[in-house]
Amino acid sequence: MKALTRKMLRDLLHMRGQALAICLVMASGVATFVMSLSTLDSLQSTLDAYYERYRFAEVFSHLKRAPQPLTARIREIPGVAQVQTRIVEAVTLDMPGLAEPAVGQLISLADRAADGLNRLYLRSGLLVEPGSEREVIVSEAFADAHRLVPGDTVRAVMNGRFERLRVVGVALSPEFIYQIRPGDILPDDLRFGVFWMHTDDLAAAFDMEGAFNDVALTLMPGADEEAVIDRLDRLTERYGGLGAYGRDDQVSHKYVSNEIKELRGMVAVVPVIFLGVAGFLLNVVLSRLISTQREQIAALKAMGYSRWEIGLHYLQMVLMMVVFSVALGTAVGAWMGSGLTRMYTLFFHFPVFEYELDVSVVLLAFAVSAIAGCVGSVHAARRAVRLPPAEAMRPQPPASFRPTVVERIGLQRLLSPAARMILRQLERQPARAMLSCLGIALAVAILVVGNFMEDAIDYGMGFEFQLVQRGDVTVTFVEPTSPTALAEIRSRPGVQHVEPFRAVSARLRAEHRVRRNAVMGLTPGGELFRLMDIDEKPVPLPGDGLVLSRKLAQLLAVDVGDEITVEVLQETRPVRRVAVVGSVNDFTGTNAYMQFAALNRLMRQEDVMSGAFLSIDREREDALYTWLKNAPGIASVTVKNAALDSFRQTIAETLLRMKTFYVAFAVVIAFGVVYNTARISLSERSRDLATLRVVGFSRGEISLIQLGELAVITVISVPLGLVLGYGLAALTSRAFDTEMFRIPLVVYRSTYGFAAVVITIAAIFSGLVVRRMLDRLDLVAVLKTRE
Repeated sequence: MKALTRKMLRDLLHMRGQALAICLVMASGVATFVMSLSTLDSLQSTLDAYYERYRFAEVFSHLKRAPQPLTARIREIPGVAQVQTRIVEAVTLDMPGLAEPAVGQLISLADRAADGLNRLYLRSGLLVEPGSEREVIVSEAFADAHRLVPGDTVRAVMNGRFERLRVVGVALSPEFIYQIRPGDILPDDLRFGVFWMHTDDLAAAFDMEGAFNDVALTLMPGADEEAVIDRLDRLTERYGGLGAYGRDDQVSHKYVSNEIKELRGMVAVVPVIFLGVAGFLLNVVLSRLISTQREQIAALKAMGYSRWEIGLHYLQMVLMMVVFSVALGTAVGAWMGSGLTRMYTLFFHFPVFEYELDVSVVLLAFAVSAIAGCVGSVHAARRAVRLPPAEAMRPQPPASFRPTVVERIGLQRLLSPAARMILRQLERQPARAMLSCLGIALAVAILVVGNFMEDAIDYGMGFEFQLVQRGDVTVTFVEPTSPTALAEIRSRPGVQHVEPFRAVSARLRAEHRVRRNAVMGLTPGGELFRLMDIDEKPVPLPGDGLVLSRKLAQLLAVDVGDEITVEVLQETRPVRRVAVVGSVNDFTGTNAYMQFAALNRLMRQEDVMSGAFLSIDREREDALYTWLKNAPGIASVTVKNAALDSFRQTIAETLLRMKTFYVAFAVVIAFGVVYNTARISLSERSRDLATLRVVGFSRGEISLIQLGELAVITVISVPLGLVLGYGLAALTSRAFDTEMFRIPLVVYRSTYGFAAVVITIAAIFSGLVVRRMLDRLDLVAVLKTRE
């Protein structure tokens, strides 16, 4: 072993506490990097393989009813590779143990299901056979929620008749990786399930023999998706086509893609904070080490070691810490990534979703950490390289004394001698003090951001389901219907108040920008669904014109006062120019609203409604749910509180796990910064502190001087970190500003208090470690001077 290598190992052993603190900070950054990137790779590779193997379609279209011969014409569209037509119908389910009605989506399954698109992965049981009567395959998420196994039966209202569906298999589909009912913003596996039934059986149940109402297709390589969608729309228009759309707009794919974007954002932001703090600590520690090894550096140069060899010696020490940090961080990151993958299985349903750690991720983590370490230590290494031997043989000159700002303005009498010593030390090393403050502030900020997501979700759910959607139940009809249905609902037991709504599928066109969107007609002055801005102020709904969500207005690049083209995709398919008369800054989806009467005028109809919002009496809800289960004209029923409870139970584990990660990482940063700052300060001031002990100062008094510096830094850092945390929360809120969700910028006081308390406790613990060192201070050894 070379002499410099032995020296490096001895130095690391001597400064093991500081080196370990730095390694823990760097390992936290590596762990976050490895967790995010490896989970991202696992999710993306699993998604791509699933889509390819089970032939997930690329273009989708739903229509009213079309004859089977139309399939041949769709197949002739240039760029189309494969076409699959099918029957898709929504049914009401009566599930044991569930008071409210559930919703099932029935999808036809052809004889050769293994050769078609959106193939099923059979988890258990069998495929349905030709000639089978009321046999179904159920989605795994719904089956797990209700503990369904092959042989069980499910009651469903099919085309106005109660039928018993016999479960013969449990399966997964690439079309429902994220299983959510169309129109909902929260998944609810207990109240929404997907069922596959043989085409002949489903067609007979809904009078669809020789017809279909849904199309899925794949494209040839290089095909123009927009051109294919346009041709498909023209073919299906006369059959009630609701407008074709690509994979990017498919609900399940949008949710998965959104999660992938969030993981990419985590890779780009969080590790940078940890590695930046680690680089700062390396610079401080190496600078101090080099200042104490001036004589050794001079001796090495006198013995013939070149500048490069000495510089590489200190960089080698950094790389040793990097290797240890990457090894530790990779192990922790793999464990966290495995946990995150298991957590994703609560939301995303894959046949096989296993966590995989690729070697390239580890190598990239090492490269990024090595660069951060070298950048942080290169300045200190340059000092060692440039130090002339003759100058290095002399002791480092003591720091020059100068009065502090407080002393210069004459306020020193207000301070004790210990307080003046603390201020002088901080003023002598202003850069180090500021960087120490920044390091602790970043730890505080990480805790604020970690809890911010929980605050934002809690506030967003409260805003959406208490201020906006104030009804208890939302009922959607199979077909748009007349006000007589509203009167019938109003007469049912337990119904206190009813408000109708109208929803139509449309294309909103502003020049070349087009969005496929639903337009919802609301009752002006309604109490069960109110348009509210994020400042919790009601948004008026004028008599004519559209009110667009801010996100939709951005996508269409329109402002209030502009006109857009509304191309309705159902019934008589009117095309109208409609003015944008308002905007609403909301948190979910891309929404467009009109007055109920104005939307019916646009459709050239009167008092036609798609559904209703209901306020109900909780004590009589069971009777209402029983009636809704048996009502043939009801397509779906959404119970607000049930969906919220299901979502909160699922998201609670996710938030708790992420909160634990953030707390652990923030404590590591706080301890690393405070401990290293205190340790370096102690090594620099040990002679002064020993002198004070000799002249009569007690251990408590010198501890006050030493730890007071840490206390001042911590006191300054905490409020700075709270402000910085709010800023990072604002950046996170902007980063999560997507079509599907907008994260409100809401940070509760409890989050600020939690962050401040955790960092304060970490700082106190670090201070106790330093206090123990002060108690063990060897006065004789410290006071010895070199002649």
